[in-house]
Amino acid sequence: MIQRIQTLYLLFASAISGGLIFVFDLWDSVKKDVFAIDLIASDLLTLKTIPILFIISAVVAFVTIFVFKNRKLQFVIGRIVILINLILLGLLIYVSLMLPGELVISEKGIGMFLPILAILLVVLANKAIKKDEDLVKSADRLR
Repeated sequence: MIQRIQTLYLLFASAISGGLIFVFDLWDSVKKDVFAIDLIASDLLTLKTIPILFIISAVVAFVTIFVFKNRKLQFVIGRIVILINLILLGLLIYVSLMLPGELVISEKGIGMFLPILAILLVVLANKAIKKDEDLVKSADRLR
């Protein structure tokens, strides 16, 4: 059912992964703020994968909303979204530790925490999906 609470959780997770990357910066340097979408033009492959993983996470979370008839598949796709965001978080931590801090003063931005928020929302969505699945199973036992 599309009007359930897990739909809101997945919609917010998709909006965070796909929309807020344009609003919040990943890190600040002396020259400018670095947003996720700016990293596509980078020379390094690790920096190019950050916006791609953000967009993949947003699209998969949004597609998960419309698989509501198959709750088991929706639950598995939710786990895949969590895995994508964990990979993204690890990549962001790696890149933030490799930022030059001695020559150019850099400061981490709020955009680094967006995957954590998306993971939290998808976990809440999976919990609600599991609750719905248990409710359907208990109703099937009564028949």
